[in-house]
Amino acid sequence: MSVDTPRLVCRPVRCWSHRLHRARGPRRAGRGRLLTALGVALAAVGCAPPGPMAPPAAVAGLRHQRVLPGPPALTLSYLSSPTTDGPLVVMVHGTPGSAEGWSDYLLAPPQGVQVLAVDRPGFGHSGPDAALPRLADQAAAVWALLPTDGRPVVLLGHSMGGPVVARVAADHPARVQALVLLAAAMDPALETIHPMQHLGAWGPVRHWLPRAIRNANAELMALKPELDDLALRLPRITAKVVIVHGTLDDLVPVANVPYMQARLRGAACVHTVLLPGQNHFLPWNAVATVNEAVRLALEPTC
Repeated sequence: MSVDTPRLVCRPVRCWSHRLHRARGPRRAGRGRLLTALGVALAAVGCAPPGPMAPPAAVAGLRHQRVLPGPPALTLSYLSSPTTDGPLVVMVHGTPGSAEGWSDYLLAPPQGVQVLAVDRPGFGHSGPDAALPRLADQAAAVWALLPTDGRPVVLLGHSMGGPVVARVAADHPARVQALVLLAAAMDPALETIHPMQHLGAWGPVRHWLPRAIRNANAELMALKPELDDLALRLPRITAKVVIVHGTLDDLVPVANVPYMQARLRGAACVHTVLLPGQNHFLPWNAVATVNEAVRLALEPTC
C-alpha cells in the first residue's frame, strides 16, 4: 500500500477521525481554539482533514451489522475484509470518526489476516443516536465483535480509539495478543475542556450540531474522569504494545507517550515509534509506519 500524502478533501463528516480540542499553554491553547473553530466550520460544509484514498463506495460491500442486547442495546455496524482462519486486526477510530476511515487497510489486508473496522457506538451507522461516553460501553461493543475461536487478536486504536482498545485489553487480558496505540489520548492530566465546549453542550446549540460533532463533544467532555479510571486498569494489560506517535501532534500531544510507557508495566513488551515532524493524522499520513506496526503486533513473540 502506498503512503498517503496530506490533502484536504470534502466528504461527509462521518469520515472524520480526529479530536477537536487541545489547550496546553498560551500558544497551544490558541491553536486549540483555532482547530475547534476550523473543525466546526469544515463539518458544516462537509469537508474533512486527510482521509483514506478509497471512496466510501469501495467498502460498501464489506459492511455488516450486529444487534447487541446490551445494556445498552444497540445496532453495531462494522466493515470487515473476508474472514480467514488467521489473526484478526480490529481498527477503532477516534472522535469523531467512522469505520470508513480505515478503508485503505480493509482493501489491502495482510495476507491471511482479517481486518475489521467498527463504527463506534454513537458514530457512523452504529446506534444509538446519542453519545455513549463511558469507555466501558465502547469497549464492550468492541469485545462483542471478537471471535470465540481463539484466533490471535490485535486491537488498533487511533486517538480516542486508543483508550477504548486499552480498556478491552485490560478487561480481557488473556484474549488480546497485542495493542497498537496510534496517537492515543491516554493521559488524563493532558485533558482540558474549552469554554466553547460547554456552549456546544447547551441544548439549543447542541440541537443544531451534526450528530458526529455533538457526540464527539460529549465524549471529550467526559474523557478526563474516564482516563482516571482507566489508569487504575492499565497495569492489567499483558499484551504486547506498540506505541506510534507524531512529535508534532497538536491534538494529542506526544507527552502522552511517557505516560503510557510508565503505566503499561504489565505488558509483555512495549515498542515505541516516534515520528519526527508528523501530526495527528497517522492513519493517512504514515500508512507505511502503521502497516509496520501491525506487522510487529502480529508477531507471536516480542
